[in-house]
Amino acid sequence: MLIVTNIRLSRILRNTWQIDIIMILSCTAAYLVREFLIKHHFELPSIIPTVLGTAIAFFVGFNNNQAYDRWWEARKIWGALVNDSRSWARCVTTYITPEGAGDSEFTALKNSMVRRHIAFLYALKANLRGAIDETYHQYLSDEDVLELKAHTNVPNAILTLQSRDLQNLSKKDMIDGFRFMEMNQLLIKFSDEMGMSERIKNTIFPTTYNYFTKVFIWLFVVSLTLVISQHAGLWSIFLGWLVGFVYVSTQINGMSLVNPFENNSSAIPLNQITRTIEINLLEMIGADKIPKPVKPINGEYIL
Repeated sequence: MLIVTNIRLSRILRNTWQIDIIMILSCTAAYLVREFLIKHHFELPSIIPTVLGTAIAFFVGFNNNQAYDRWWEARKIWGALVNDSRSWARCVTTYITPEGAGDSEFTALKNSMVRRHIAFLYALKANLRGAIDETYHQYLSDEDVLELKAHTNVPNAILTLQSRDLQNLSKKDMIDGFRFMEMNQLLIKFSDEMGMSERIKNTIFPTTYNYFTKVFIWLFVVSLTLVISQHAGLWSIFLGWLVGFVYVSTQINGMSLVNPFENNSSAIPLNQITRTIEINLLEMIGADKIPKPVKPINGEYIL
């Protein structure tokens, strides 16, 4: 996620240079076609780029609105995960009673349930990014790791382990019925938030919207160059590219938000969010080794 208020021009050009070259070549071709082929036969009416520009504005605006909705929904989901994770650790550390268990056994049980939740977050993050990341292993017991090998959806399997331990606590009278339901409700929320995140990741943004927007922008740039070359001459190549650059940059900016879980500067900062939760939960159980917060990259964005 970008954290700066001003974006460097170099970053913009780095994202658009390929399309810029195509537009310049298209504008040059349009200028040459008019100059040597159609100049003495007919003049292209100015209503054509006017209508195309208006249509493209609607397309780009719609695409960007829908892309931002996906990004913002993903951010709200992980914001809820932050709050619910802290609530889970608070419930584990305060609701469960020893009921005959030794101090060391009781402490190990609570720590295990909190650390297992950190493993859930790291496994979910890796799943959403389509990455192979076994960081979550450090927060699981050897028995848990062995059991998870039989599952394709690791975060869902971790929630099952949590639910099983919670059920065992109820059987041993280490937690009363009301508090059991409250903690079980948190597990349901984790499952809901996981499912909503997976829905965003697995739902492809309609390809036709993005495709037709690109085609219409190209037609607009070509037709605009043909029209203004009647008055601007060779400068129409630059002016056609300049107007097209505005549309292309706006469209690319919106499309960069379509996949909010990707590991890039436009996506939501899963590394930072997960590390924040990890730090909070380890502090709540009094862990010795607390990792450092995730720092911005080049003071520009955070992953």
